[in-house]
Amino acid sequence: MSEDTTPAADEQIDVRIQPTMPENLGDGEVERITTDLIGALKTVYDPEIPVDIYELGLIYKVDLDDDRNLTIDMTLTAPGCPVAGEMPAWVENAARGVEGIQDVKVNMVFDPPWDASRMSEEAQVALNWW
Repeated sequence: MSEDTTPAADEQIDVRIQPTMPENLGDGEVERITTDLIGALKTVYDPEIPVDIYELGLIYKVDLDDDRNLTIDMTLTAPGCPVAGEMPAWVENAARGVEGIQDVKVNMVFDPPWDASRMSEEAQVALNWW
């Protein structure tokens, strides 16, 4: 990739999630998977909060291995969230829809604990938290 195209490609990917991806994927494929994965994650909402989990900052880590198996570390806004048992399956199902992903594993983590500073500006505006 030339230096002239690097900034444009970087601008198209939201840097809040920088997936670890195999080196054998070309830059275009990394960008497509990242963009598609973000779009998929943005379809999952906490039913009590009118903002998607991506904008809430609930996704902590995303790794794609050489076999295109995806591992997602995520959290909840509170450990006692009523959908704690269901949300990982929602995330898994959404991520499975991304072309090129073979398998998906979602890990629920609570360290570091989620706080409102992880929300995007879009989420803060939607929740009147600015």
